[in-house]
Amino acid sequence: MTMTGTGPHAPGVGADPGSGIAEPSVGERVRERVRSGFGLIGPRHGRHALSVDHFDSLALPIGDDGVVIGVDAERQPAVLGINRPTPYDIVLIGGLWTAQVLALRAAATGARVAVETGRPQAWMQMVHAMGGGQNGMAVYDVGRVPPQGASAGGPVVVIRDCGMRPPRGRVVSGPWQSVVTLLPYLSPVAPRLIRQARLVGVQRVSPDEAAELGRTMALPRADMDSLPTLADGVTLWCADRDRQYVMTQPTDAEIGLLGTPRRID
Repeated sequence: MTMTGTGPHAPGVGADPGSGIAEPSVGERVRERVRSGFGLIGPRHGRHALSVDHFDSLALPIGDDGVVIGVDAERQPAVLGINRPTPYDIVLIGGLWTAQVLALRAAATGARVAVETGRPQAWMQMVHAMGGGQNGMAVYDVGRVPPQGASAGGPVVVIRDCGMRPPRGRVVSGPWQSVVTLLPYLSPVAPRLIRQARLVGVQRVSPDEAAELGRTMALPRADMDSLPTLADGVTLWCADRDRQYVMTQPTDAEIGLLGTPRRID
């Protein structure tokens, strides 16, 4: 009679002590399991489980990592998440140097940078250094920026360097297309642009400008008093009720191309 492997004396199952049939050794049981296709028995580990109470503590690195614009007061990297699936407007009241560092670093993350400017000569050195416009940066005259076709795989950053009174742009923020408007100083159009912006950066300004920004942005007195004394390369970034001072530290390559940090161009 042929044994089928499902009876009481099947390989790997304990034999009846009274039957006179010896129980297979451990080695025989392992070899039989391998022959039957079960494979070797792996090590036994405890299950990885997360209780419902602790589920909110689970965090995954999903989304855009952003551009490292400098370090904060604790010397930790400060990151601007500018590539977003929703429209995102940024106003920078400051110097050309900081805007150009932001443009370089945005391009380094894979974003295409479109610069709308009335002073193209100030940007062409960067374009040439990056391969003549073939590596993520292009310069356009004011009002001449064409549609950029931004997408999740090809985000775009539009930098508007159009002086104190920038006209309304033809290309506006949208999904995966952020717009950075550079204002060298506070101007009559600044309050409107600030109200529309999701993020505002302020570098060194005069005491009168600081007082006006304090009223427009509801800044605490301490921040108002600090704005006229900020060092070159320092920016107060404000988003909703969050405020953070950031020092932009250039790399050697950025110094070679743009020089050292400066507020006045």
